[in-house]
Amino acid sequence: MALDNTPSRQQPRTTEVITLGLRQNLAQFMLLVAVNALVGGTLGQERTVLPLLAGQVFHLDEYTSALTYILAFGLAKAATNYFAGTLSDRYGRKPVLVAGWLIALPVPLLLIFGPSWEWIVAANVILGISQGLTWSTTVMMKMDLVGPERRGLAMGLNEAAGYLGVAGTALATGYIASTYGLRPGPFLLGAAFIAVGLGLSVLTIRETHHHAKAEAAGHVPVHAGSHAGLSSSAVFTLTSFRDKSLSSVSQAGMVNNLNDGLAWGLFPVLFAAAGLSIERIGILAAVYPAVWGAGQLITGALSDRIGRKPLIAGGMLVQALALGMVALGNDFGTWLAAVVLLGAGTAMVYPTLLAAIGDVAHPEWRARSVGVYRLWRDGGFAVGALLSGIIADAYGIPAAVAVVAGLTALSGIIVAARMRSSDHRGQG
Repeated sequence: MALDNTPSRQQPRTTEVITLGLRQNLAQFMLLVAVNALVGGTLGQERTVLPLLAGQVFHLDEYTSALTYILAFGLAKAATNYFAGTLSDRYGRKPVLVAGWLIALPVPLLLIFGPSWEWIVAANVILGISQGLTWSTTVMMKMDLVGPERRGLAMGLNEAAGYLGVAGTALATGYIASTYGLRPGPFLLGAAFIAVGLGLSVLTIRETHHHAKAEAAGHVPVHAGSHAGLSSSAVFTLTSFRDKSLSSVSQAGMVNNLNDGLAWGLFPVLFAAAGLSIERIGILAAVYPAVWGAGQLITGALSDRIGRKPLIAGGMLVQALALGMVALGNDFGTWLAAVVLLGAGTAMVYPTLLAAIGDVAHPEWRARSVGVYRLWRDGGFAVGALLSGIIADAYGIPAAVAVVAGLTALSGIIVAARMRSSDHRGQG
C-alpha cells in the first residue's frame, strides 16, 4: 500500500512515498525491536533483586508492604499508558518515546543510593511512567509501520524483544548480585540500558505517525461502532466495556499482569524461603520471561493464521495450570517446569492481545485504544500486588498463588464466551 500524503506536523514532505509492510520498513522496525529490548532490560534489572532487597536490606516482613513498589509501578505505568496514546496522536510517536527515556535517567541512582524503602517506591513510580511512554510507543510505531497484514507477527517480535530483555537482565542481575551484592552492581546494568536506549531513540528512530494516517485512508471498519470519528471518551468506553472483543482483551490483559505482578513480587520470596540460592532464584526469575519472550516469535505469527481468540483463551488456562503447580510445588524441578509452562501460556496471550486491539480499532484512534487496553492491563500489576500481598499475609504465599490461578482460569472462560472469533480475518 503506497500513498502520497499532504504536509502536516507529523507527516513527511509530499515527495516521500509512504509504504506499509514489515519488509518495506524492515530497518526501522528492527531498530524499534532493539529499542524495546532495552526497555525490557530496564525493567528486568528489578525482577530478581528488588524482592530480595525488600527483606534483606530494608527488613520488610509483611508481603503487602514489600509489594508496594509493584503497586506504585503498576499505577504509574497504567495511567501513563492511557496518556501515551493521546500524546502520540497529538505530538507524534518519537517525542513521546524520547521523553520516556529521559524520565528514566534517575531510576538507577535511586535504586542504588536510596536510604529507605520510600526511595525505592519513588524509583518505581518514575520507572512506571517511563515504561508507559517507551513500551507503549514502540508498540504503536510497529503497528504503524507494518499495516494490517502481519500485525500478529509484528507484536510477537516486539514483545519477544522486550521480554527477552527482561529475562536476560533478570538472569544477569542474579549472578551479579550473588557475586557483588544486591547494590550497586545489578542497577549499573540498567543505567547502561537507559543511556543506549536514549541514544538510539534520538539518533536513529524516525516518526511513524504518517504511516497510521496512510493506513486510515484505506481502512474498512470491522463493524459500525469502530468508525474513524470517535472521541477519546467513546474510545475508552468501547475498549473497556461496549465492544465484546476489545473488552474481553482488556480484562484478559489485566488478569495476565495480575499474575505477572504476583510472580515478580512473591515468587523470589517463596523460592528463597524454600532454601534456594540466589543463583537458582535468578534462573527461575529468568526462565519465565525467557520462554514468554521466545515463544512470542511463534505465537504472534500463529495468531495471524488461526485467529486471536483460541490463543488468548487457551493461554489463560495454561497460565492457570502453571500457577497451580507453583502453589503445590516445593522444589526447584517442579517450579522450573511451572515457570516454563507459565511463560508458554503468557506467550500465547501477550502479543495476541495487542494484535486483537489493532484488528478492531480504527487507525485514527488505534493509539488511544492501545493506551486504554494498556491502562487496564498494567493496572493488573497494582491489583495483583494488593490482592496477593493481602492473601499472602493472611494465609501464606501458596494460597495467594492458588487464588490468582482461579482468577486466571475465569478470565480465559470469559474470553471463550464473549470475544468474537472473526475480527482478525478482515484485517489480514
